[in-house]
Amino acid sequence: MALKDSISIMVVDDMATSRSLIIMALEEMGIRKIDFRKDGAEALQSLVANPVHLVISDYNMPGMDGLGLLKGLRENRVTARIGFVLVSGRMTPEIMNAGKALGMNNYIQKPFSTPQLRACLQAVVGPL
Repeated sequence: MALKDSISIMVVDDMATSRSLIIMALEEMGIRKIDFRKDGAEALQSLVANPVHLVISDYNMPGMDGLGLLKGLRENRVTARIGFVLVSGRMTPEIMNAGKALGMNNYIQKPFSTPQLRACLQAVVGPL
């Protein structure tokens, strides 16, 4: 069984359009086990109860942003090893450094293509 058939991914983004674009790209890659949440706090609560292999999270969200979600994941032993990819329209050195310090596995800047997202994910999980 190929990794793309078994990997489970959660997409976290408050914007329906951005969320849909990420989900469509994942489906284009053949990934089917996809869940989503609209904010970091809701995602964290869900992930503690039902961990996934990988989280793809927007940085800029109201309430708990992507780095807050990452921090919450890394502080909980149930979710500490979940792969984490941060998505942002403006990836500043400050965001990058904070993400790396918290254990971010990779990042991708908007806008991106499906091949770019595939390369980003494969750098974390291996060939899809």
